Amino acid sequence: MGINVFQVDAFSDKPFGGNPAGVIPDAKGMEEEKMQTVAREMNISETAFIEKLDEDYFNVRFFTPKKEVEMCGHATIGAFFILAKKRYITPIENGVKTVHQYTRVGKLPVYISYVDGEVNKVAMEQAPPEEFGHVKDLGELAKSLGIDIGDIGIEGLEVLPKIVSTGLKDIILPVKSKQVLDGIKVDNEHLSRLSVENDVIGVHVFYMPDVDGDIVYTRNFAPRVNIDEESATGTANGALIYLLKNDGILKGNRMLAYQGKSMNRPSQIECVITEDNKVMVGGQARMSIDGILMISE
Repeated sequence: MGINVFQVDAFSDKPFGGNPAGVIPDAKGMEEEKMQTVAREMNISETAFIEKLDEDYFNVRFFTPKKEVEMCGHATIGAFFILAKKRYITPIENGVKTVHQYTRVGKLPVYISYVDGEVNKVAMEQAPPEEFGHVKDLGELAKSLGIDIGDIGIEGLEVLPKIVSTGLKDIILPVKSKQVLDGIKVDNEHLSRLSVENDVIGVHVFYMPDVDGDIVYTRNFAPRVNIDEESATGTANGALIYLLKNDGILKGNRMLAYQGKSMNRPSQIECVITEDNKVMVGGQARMSIDGILMISE
């Protein structure tokens, strides 16, 4: 027995950029145990398993090599890029087509941009933002990242790390310089323990070079779910734009996040937030593998 399997680099239009995701577009009838086995074999941060319900509605489940997660931003971008490119979704010539995915965090719209009948970009609306308070022990958090507690924050502003979710709970952590961001050295065991204690997936660290601007540099660490570092993180950057807007730091409603350079997989994540706190995250993608996975007993 063989299944169609794809690997796609989300949030990049260049080979070997962005964040790789596995995509199984024909997962109807596949048992959960088999999904987990396939995700482990794919051995990338997340693999999306898709069941087409009708023309514009899809059931999607996300698995890391270790466990199922409720939501994944970059795997959503990758999944719907493949669904559009391989004509599982009927294309339009130009403009934006809206489809929907059912996930563990609810029904969410996905927006597919077409140019001359081909998919150009994919954006997704994330789950409604939620805050879960501040991190209590900043010293331990700083220690787990190999930085000083004085490195945490935004110069000239009173900003502390918060736990925020737009589908997955992450610690959103500001640092005061690009040098600090680039120099992070994670103690995976320590950060995994702190992630369990704070009931989060991981920590999303960001540096904002201009508090009047809309550009951020980010890194994401989630060793609790077997991801030492991730090159592009849709849900965490969605949580970040919400936090910056809600705290009055971001003046407009758009943000461009640069992530993945430390992993030699540069990514660009385009984020938008509306006045009523709807968060959209999107970007380009590129297919890197198209094949058949043989799973016969």
